[in-house]
Amino acid sequence: MFAISLGDDGAELRPLEPWQAEELLAHMDRGREFVGQHIALPDFVADLDSARAYLTSYAEKAANDAGRLYGIWTGGTLVGGVLFRTFDAANGTAEAGCWLEPSAAGKGLITRACRIIIDWAIEERGIHRVEWLASSENGPSIAVARRLGMSREGVLRENYLYRGTRSDTEVWAVLAPEWRAAKAAAAS
Repeated sequence: MFAISLGDDGAELRPLEPWQAEELLAHMDRGREFVGQHIALPDFVADLDSARAYLTSYAEKAANDAGRLYGIWTGGTLVGGVLFRTFDAANGTAEAGCWLEPSAAGKGLITRACRIIIDWAIEERGIHRVEWLASSENGPSIAVARRLGMSREGVLRENYLYRGTRSDTEVWAVLAPEWRAAKAAAAS
């Protein structure tokens, strides 16, 4: 197994795999209400069987080069994750996403982890466009998209029915040339 450091605070990015279903469920139980404010992940990870099924679905996506799932650990505890919900190397597109439990919020973990996976997708896999979809009500997720240098491309009005309420989805994206230019500017 590999782990990538997310900085001096000891946080790590690691693959999140089916054998970690109990750990994912415990994490989701700690953050269920917080995580579920804007995304359905807590609804999909409701018990051990559904946690295993969710992780297995991403293991299958990874095997088919169609998605990836990574956990974020601090102090040995799973506190969140980042993913490529979709990954289409042939067309050069991917959709990144994230979640985090409340104890880890506001520490920059998601931004640092997303920088790693987006850089890998662009530089190693040749992805040209990375998208980020977020509820217009999800200020922290929109802030991550901004910090990643993404451009807001539009709003899909009332396209997402979640727990009986329709919400708008903002579409953000970064293109490979923009990503590289921002990296070069930060390095100089």
